[in-house]
Amino acid sequence: MAREEGRGRGRGQGKGRGEREERDEFVDKLVAINRVAKVVKGGKNFGFAALVVVGDQKGRVGFGKGKAREVPEAIRKASQEAKRNLVRIPLREGRTLHHDAHGRWGAGKVVLRSAPAGTGIIAGGPMRAIFETLGVQDVVAKSIGSSNPYNMVRATVNALQNQTSPRNMAAKRGKKVSEILTTRNRDAEAGADAA
Repeated sequence: MAREEGRGRGRGQGKGRGEREERDEFVDKLVAINRVAKVVKGGKNFGFAALVVVGDQKGRVGFGKGKAREVPEAIRKASQEAKRNLVRIPLREGRTLHHDAHGRWGAGKVVLRSAPAGTGIIAGGPMRAIFETLGVQDVVAKSIGSSNPYNMVRATVNALQNQTSPRNMAAKRGKKVSEILTTRNRDAEAGADAA
C-alpha cells in the first residue's frame, strides 16, 4: 500500500513541475463549452465537451477538444490535445499575416487579411482566440457560413496553414529572398507605369 502511494506521489510532483513550465510557455483560451446529456433508464447522464485553443504567442497554435463528466477535466483534456496538435505559422514582422487567405472546413468559411500596424484584431469569437494565442496583433477576419465554433476554428487553422513566407518561397524556387522581393517590387512598378 505504501509503495503505491509513493509511486503516485512521485508522478504527481513531476507532472506538476512540467505543467508549470508549460503554463509559462503556452497561453490557452476556452472557445466553447457544451453540456451534453445521455438519456438512460434512470434519467439523464450529463457530460461536458470543451473546445480549447493553445498557442505560444510566437507563431505556434493548436486546438483540441475534450469530453468529461466535469468541466475542469474536459478543459484539461482539450488543452492536452491542443498541445499535441501545435502547428507553426509564419508571421510577417511577428505581428500580421504575409498575405490574404481563405479557409474552409465543412460549412465554415473564413477570409483572413493582413493589416497595417495599429489595426488590431478585427475578428469574432473563435477566430479572435486563435489570433490572440498565435501572437497576431493586426489582422482583419470575416467568417462566412457556419458559426459553429468547431468549424470556424478548423477553417481558420486551415487558412493559416496556407500561409507562405518569402523565405519559404525562396527555398522552394532555389533563389534568395531579396530576389523574390525585388521581383515583386519590379512587377508593381511595371504595373504603375502601364497605368
